[in-house]
Amino acid sequence: MTAREPTFGTDGVRGVANRELTAPFALKLGIAAAHILGRHATNRHVIVGRDTRISGDMLEAALNAGLAATGCAVTNVGVVPTPAVSHIVVRLRAAAGAIISASHNPYEDNGIKFLGPDGCKLPDALESEIEDVLANVQDVPWPTGAGIGRIFDAAEGDTVVHGAEDALVHHRAPVMGYVAHVAATAGGPLDGFRLVLDCANGATSYFAPALFADLGADVHVLHASPDGTNINRNCGSTAPQAMCELVRQVGADAGLAFDGDGDRVIMCDEAGRLVDGDRIMAICAVGMKQRGELDGDQVVATIMSNAGLEAFLEAHGIALRRTDVGDRYVAEEMARTGAVLGGEQSGHVIFAHLTRTGDGMVTGLQVLREMRQAQKPLGEIAGNVPVYPQVLRNVPVADRRRWQEVPAVQAAIREARSALERPEWLSVRASGTEPVVRVMAQGRDAAAVESVVSRLCTLIERHGGAI
Repeated sequence: MTAREPTFGTDGVRGVANRELTAPFALKLGIAAAHILGRHATNRHVIVGRDTRISGDMLEAALNAGLAATGCAVTNVGVVPTPAVSHIVVRLRAAAGAIISASHNPYEDNGIKFLGPDGCKLPDALESEIEDVLANVQDVPWPTGAGIGRIFDAAEGDTVVHGAEDALVHHRAPVMGYVAHVAATAGGPLDGFRLVLDCANGATSYFAPALFADLGADVHVLHASPDGTNINRNCGSTAPQAMCELVRQVGADAGLAFDGDGDRVIMCDEAGRLVDGDRIMAICAVGMKQRGELDGDQVVATIMSNAGLEAFLEAHGIALRRTDVGDRYVAEEMARTGAVLGGEQSGHVIFAHLTRTGDGMVTGLQVLREMRQAQKPLGEIAGNVPVYPQVLRNVPVADRRRWQEVPAVQAAIREARSALERPEWLSVRASGTEPVVRVMAQGRDAAAVESVVSRLCTLIERHGGAI
């Protein structure tokens, strides 16, 4: 039995593979996406990549069939980090990119997200257009004869793209261009660094160990043996404990734990203490400002970032701009304001002068660059960033919207905002990828923060139809 088809959330469409996210749905999504994206592009070339999930082959085949059925030329780049697809889309001047991944979710889940020709995630308006076509996909015209699209495999050097003259230009191994680009962002060799890399049995498993070693680091590798079912299982950025322990055991300078699709990283210092996205942004912002690289002396983060980051940046003359949760909103605000650094506490950090989207390997290299420049251990430079009390809880719900219509819940939210030092230090939102409502509060007073979160969670559970 097939469950209700998924819709676009904060990171594309996601669901349990073969339940919500089925091959027939991926086929229809490919048709709908090609129809809409074709209106906004000068060619019909789409780059498709995926992570290591067992369901990736199935969904890739179905998505590609839908894209080709509507006349798209598809280039499969295989198992690659999400930012690799972004890089290749721009490099080959493709119309769009598609990534088959559920990021940090367990292997049973999968997802599909699209990128525009600029290598960035699609805006909400375009995703809404695709959803509208999905509801009437039978009305999309299908070409015949020579109008049917072809599917190419970049791993075999059979990649095709429409060039400026609309001629077919062949490229070999475009993924290698991405790897070279990442390596170049290091700004120098990593000689003398001893590192632990946790690849989450995901897409970075095939890239990070060799890349960091080729740059000169002494690399100790964890969880880089994907089998289709072990991605993110007790490893990677959502479970970095093993990385922290190995850093202490081998006397490493730092640890880097990537997520399943490689667009984020959580680090730890030489003592095994975690360094999250907030501290990563703080470290890099100060170094970039000192070198004159931080345009506008500003950083973009979401409402979930710790207030300690805000205080630290203010002390260094750097403004923090906040957005709704989601890296796409961070990227949009960065583009609007001209900011070159932004990201999320989860370790999804965007360096706009280097990448179009978050890239865990690039982010890790930028932190190592700051360590090399400062000639100080990570623990010392990260320890300067304060962490204010912050509580985040997930409330399972049957209906992610019902709580928004309950006056008692809304009144309690308004009261909580007035009780905190700053109203923006409270966030109550439905997850875009899971059936939960996320409640986060922060401030200088730990007891007040805990009280606010507990009260709101109880109310939402009562009125949101807890599972």
